[in-house]
Amino acid sequence: MQFAMAFKIIGVLLILFSTTMLPSLFLGLVANDGSESAFATGFAATLLAGVTLWLPSRHMSRDLNIRDGFMVTALFWLVLGLFGAIPLWLAPELSLTPAEAIFESISGLTTTGATVITGLDHLPRSLLLYRQLLQWLGGIGIIVLAVAVLPMLGIGGMQLYRAESAGPSKDRKLTPRITSTAKALFGIYFLLTMACSASYVAAGMPPFDALCHAFSTVAIGGFSTHDASLGHYEQNSVLLVSSVFMVLSAINFGLHFLALQRRNIRVYSHDSETAFFITVIALASIVVCCLLLATETLDLEDSLIHGLFQTISIATTTGFTTQDFSVWPLFLPVLLLMLSFMGGCVGSTGGGMKAMRILLIFRQGMRELRQLLHPNAVIPLKLDARRVQTEVISAVWSFFAVYMFCFVLIWLALLATGLDFISAFSAVVATMNNLGPGLGDVAAHYAAVSESGKLILCLAMLMGRLEVFTLLVLLTPAFWRH
Repeated sequence: MQFAMAFKIIGVLLILFSTTMLPSLFLGLVANDGSESAFATGFAATLLAGVTLWLPSRHMSRDLNIRDGFMVTALFWLVLGLFGAIPLWLAPELSLTPAEAIFESISGLTTTGATVITGLDHLPRSLLLYRQLLQWLGGIGIIVLAVAVLPMLGIGGMQLYRAESAGPSKDRKLTPRITSTAKALFGIYFLLTMACSASYVAAGMPPFDALCHAFSTVAIGGFSTHDASLGHYEQNSVLLVSSVFMVLSAINFGLHFLALQRRNIRVYSHDSETAFFITVIALASIVVCCLLLATETLDLEDSLIHGLFQTISIATTTGFTTQDFSVWPLFLPVLLLMLSFMGGCVGSTGGGMKAMRILLIFRQGMRELRQLLHPNAVIPLKLDARRVQTEVISAVWSFFAVYMFCFVLIWLALLATGLDFISAFSAVVATMNNLGPGLGDVAAHYAAVSESGKLILCLAMLMGRLEVFTLLVLLTPAFWRH
């Protein structure tokens, strides 16, 4: 294990991360809103820690192995969450405990969108912008962003990229060089963010709110500048714009790259995962809209608009809300929470298990049913006219089993803190799937969760963001053996 190289990389990434506090520091100074000292302290502490870790090994130049990649990825998300919490903890307007500040920071970076903060409408813009920036950086993955910089320092980045983007993906490398791949992903991410911001402005949203909500929309995050989330805006056009960009951001960014490169949108229709994802969203939207209308929960127009928007928001694990869906007829909030297990597509900013895994599990189940009828037949499992290797199916089932095992353990741990059954269950669903809003005591915010419960949910958010194995592999004895 190359600890010196790991510290060097974490130091570089902390130095880069410290710059994200500068826009909020500038806003605080201009507005004299009282938050400038918190951001100045956060910036100085993060920069100093980064330089301290980087200096001793600044002249080292070695490629990382796969173990180093997993360790750096896991450590960095933890360290980043801790340093990102400093401005939130020190901000006098928030009065957060250390555990609450860490919860809010990790929630932003993992694009979960769960919050312990209320009174967003009255907070200074510097704090609002910082929360949204945390989600925007977490969406693309700060590790993938840094891959474009690390080669210039003589550090191989492919292992970091693999660790950050764990899971089945047929578009792992879009270009021959990993640096070019990271730049391509960031370019698409940036263009999508700007297009979303411009569309929000055109729909009637103020420019500052448009930029902030574009950050969290494209990141599939869900943080808002208002307590009522997007329900603050009465224009249906805002909800329609948000719905479109949530779906676009939940689709594999590799497909966006290919569509732009080939100037042909047919690449989407030829992808099985995207077709499956859109089909599930469409069917769920129809069910939700019809039941809202049938139960007279909302009138016709609201049933269509809010039913469609809320389904897309929860299914893609964004977490924006316009209605308190927890008070809808019980079948609907439970259905929406179950949809969050699917989340977005592989290679997107969405959370959950990813549509690709759910699709493979479904097709494997159908294959087993056919095998029962024809026990001597050889029935290969295919995806996009290509045979899926047995080891891929095995990995998917292993992921599903470990994911659910961790889910139950975290749920039991949360129940032990005193949270009620429904609130604990929905809180674990919302954090492990990087969704945000839950049911019961966590429907609006997580302030009611105990300090220990918040730290447990921080672990759930990190496990969900890094897709479980990246963290669990560090706990295996084999990982630490030479």
